[in-house]
This record gives sequence, structure tokens and C-alpha cells, in this order.
Amino acid sequence: MQEKLVKILNEMAEYLSIAQMKKLQEVLLENLDESHEEKTEISNTEYLQLYLDAKKIEGCSERTLQYYRVTIEKLLLRVVSPIRKITTEEIRSYLSEYQKINNCSKVTVDNIRRNISSFFSWLEEEDYILKSPMRRIHKIKTKQPVKEIISDEAIERLRDNCKHPRDRAMIDLLYSTGIRVGELVNLNRDDIDFEARECVVYGKGDKERRVYFDAKAKLHMKEYLESRKDDNPALFVTLDSPYDRLKISGVEIRIRELGRRLHLTKIHPHKFRRTMATRAIDKGMPIEQVQKILGHSQIDTTMQYAIVNQGNVKASHQRYIA
Repeated sequence: MQEKLVKILNEMAEYLSIAQMKKLQEVLLENLDESHEEKTEISNTEYLQLYLDAKKIEGCSERTLQYYRVTIEKLLLRVVSPIRKITTEEIRSYLSEYQKINNCSKVTVDNIRRNISSFFSWLEEEDYILKSPMRRIHKIKTKQPVKEIISDEAIERLRDNCKHPRDRAMIDLLYSTGIRVGELVNLNRDDIDFEARECVVYGKGDKERRVYFDAKAKLHMKEYLESRKDDNPALFVTLDSPYDRLKISGVEIRIRELGRRLHLTKIHPHKFRRTMATRAIDKGMPIEQVQKILGHSQIDTTMQYAIVNQGNVKASHQRYIA
């Protein structure tokens, strides 16, 4: 049946416009394709589970899968039409109502839009639907405030005021490598190559990459490991017995508390990552290399971490224009 449909479409291609061809394909599939009719019997919940299974195979984390599930389930509870009959207008209305009811930011709504778009794009790629209703719902424009980085002085104050060598080692490793806090807590002692000053981390989707640390980080990590009396293979553990592997929340709480004690603004693990990326770009490191270090699949993501130093802009203007 599928071959016959393709033959009909090919023969009519020279007589019809693109829009007419799409409509013809839709009508033929609705009336003649038995396999397509079988697909329409799949429930919305089953479509969602198929999508989540595919994303799991692609390497998405449980946390990401849960985010997809919750986001799309809320849509399907509100828009009760069968998947193939959901329209662009229904989704636009849903997003608008969602923002009003939850009083959330444009950034939050755009994240929801992106998840829904991923779901319908997958359905289209898998031939469950002819065309994604998200095609005409574009990225929501949001303000891009310049995010602060940690100054050199603040970094020194943080180092000097650490009460335990573990915290000093964490700060230096976050700052010099730009790794995510989740990658930090998953590191083991054996992962660290002190001679080469490098280590292998596993980022989002279990993607492996090599990162590098500086001499200060090496010195403080060695100092911390020499002070330990436990045999836990984890690089960073709790300060009290039974010396369990440190969790993400443990790192976040410790660093935030240190920042508040020093009256520093919004000190958190991710700010070290942004600071490292910004400094690297500011000092001339090619953006592609920064992307590699940070483990970003898209260079646009890397650019969000980069803050152009206004002093450099002025100096360049004087050099090239003035």
C-alpha cells in the first residue's frame, strides 16, 4: 500500500503545488493507508511512553525524562484531543493559559514550549503524524540579562576563608575545569591524573570528555586527599563518618553558605562554570575549544556563558576605529 501511495504522489507532483501535495498526502493516508489507521488507535499516553522510551535510548537522564513526562502530561490533560488532531491554536492557547495561571516567566514558558516541540517533532519523524503543530510556534523572546561572574578578588576570598581543605579543593576544581556540579560529585580518586593535571568526566547523556585543572587545584586536591582517613573511592565525601560520597545538594549548600558568610552575591557552583567560560573567551581561547571543555553539543549554548568584557570592546574600538 505504501508503495502505491508514493507512486500516486510522484505522478501528481508536476501538477500540484507543495500545499496541494501535502493535502493530497493527508487525504490518501486518512482513507487508504491501513498501517496509518492502526497508528491512530494508539492512545495519547502510549505515544508519550514511546517518546520517553526513545529518549531513554538516546541517553537522556532520569531527571530529564521526568521533566519531559511532567511537561507533556500536563498538556495532554488540558488538551484532550487525540495526538493527530491537536492543532497549533490549541497549543498556543495552552501556553498562554499556563503562563497566566502559574504566573511564570517567559523563560519557563519557553522551556515548556521546547519540550512540547521535541515531542511532536519526534512524532513527525516517526511518521505518527504528518506535520508537527509546533512548527509555527516559535521561540519566545526573552530578556537576556548580563549574568555576573565571580571576580578574581572574590575567588581569593573564597579560597582563604575555607575552613576545610575539601572545600578549597572543590572551589579550585570547579573554577579551573568549568565542570558541572553533578560531574564533580561523580568523580572518583582514580579519575584524577595529577601528573597530566586532567580528569575524565561524564556529562549529560553520559558523554565522556576530558577536562584540565591548574596547579592550585592540584595542590589543594592533594592536600585534601592526604588529610582523609577513609577508603571511599569518591573524590569528595562528607566531613563526618561514615564519609559518604558528597551529593549535589551538599556542594550547593556548602558553597552558598561560604558566599553568604563573606557577603558575596549569589555564589553557587554553576557560577564557577560561567566564570571559567567567560574568562577563557575573554583571554582569547577559541569558542570551539571552550565548547569542548564545557561539553556542549551546540555552540549557541556555549555563547550564553560568554560575557563580552566592555573594557576590551573599548580597547578594540580605539585600536581599529578611533
